[in-house]
Amino acid sequence: MTKKYLCVFCGSSNHVGQEYFNIAKELGKQMVLNNIGLVYGGASVGVMGVIADEVLAGGGSVIGVIPKSLVDMEVAHEGLDDLIVVDSMHARKEIMYQKSDSFVALPGGFGTLDELFEILTWRQLNFHHKPINVLSTNDYFAPIQEFVINANRAGFIKDRDLDLIQFTNSIDSVLKTLD
Repeated sequence: MTKKYLCVFCGSSNHVGQEYFNIAKELGKQMVLNNIGLVYGGASVGVMGVIADEVLAGGGSVIGVIPKSLVDMEVAHEGLDDLIVVDSMHARKEIMYQKSDSFVALPGGFGTLDELFEILTWRQLNFHHKPINVLSTNDYFAPIQEFVINANRAGFIKDRDLDLIQFTNSIDSVLKTLD
């Protein structure tokens, strides 16, 4: 069986609540148990660093994709199976897309939202048909889910496109998208 890879979009801040680090650790553990590799932004800090460390500690496979400017800032994770250095954030997202079978967003900031919405737009435009999930720890993404509903009501998002993104609180439902 070919190994599946889950792309995780998440934050790089170390100054967030412990619950966000805990969900990253638990997701990483479950990925290893289910023989699912990690594709992520390549950083050693924040929630990004925690999930990468957890997958590596369990013997799992980790691919990081990071812009050179962030390598120069010394935030690249040095212990990955593969660290791909690119010239731009757009190139980062393209390679993350190519290497992944499914996507999930964990709590994060502008970068996480940028990655999530770009991959979602690509799916809406039929550039791919890979599953997209949002793991809404402590209802972190509830305002985004409400935005999607409001945009649908206002006519900006079609009914058929509401199923392009799945909001969940369950790691199991995220991992099942790889079956």
